Amino acid sequence: MQTLVRTIAVFAGLVSALPTMAGEMTASEARLFVTGKLFSYACFDGTRGLARVHLDGSVDGSMQVRGTGRTHYGTMPAATLRVEGERVCASLPRSIVQPCFYLERTSAGSFRGSISGFGFAYCDFMRYEQPTRVVHSPHRQRPPSQTAE
Repeated sequence: MQTLVRTIAVFAGLVSALPTMAGEMTASEARLFVTGKLFSYACFDGTRGLARVHLDGSVDGSMQVRGTGRTHYGTMPAATLRVEGERVCASLPRSIVQPCFYLERTSAGSFRGSISGFGFAYCDFMRYEQPTRVVHSPHRQRPPSQTAE
């Protein structure tokens, strides 16, 4: 669970926008780049999953710790991610550390988030683009009546 909180917090640090070139993102850049979009992520320790940061700083997503075992779904409440000046930081319940993040855009649809001061502890995030699928119900709908009423 703590790894889930850590990974979601890293992702949440993405609650900002993004410049057009690769490089460090400010908090406002990260907010525009990340908020409301679904990202897949892979971390330095093998942890991976999908996550979305919402405008209110809440986060939801899935995680597979160290890339093995069951995938877990989790949510973090509003204001989990917050902006402090030009930094994105996390408020983690029952944690003595409230980390801030270094966010670096790596392409037009991806970025790397690491805990400030701990560059080795990073996750790479890529915008998740799932193909659109049409879903049909098992019951066929009857066509509209052809008779005048």
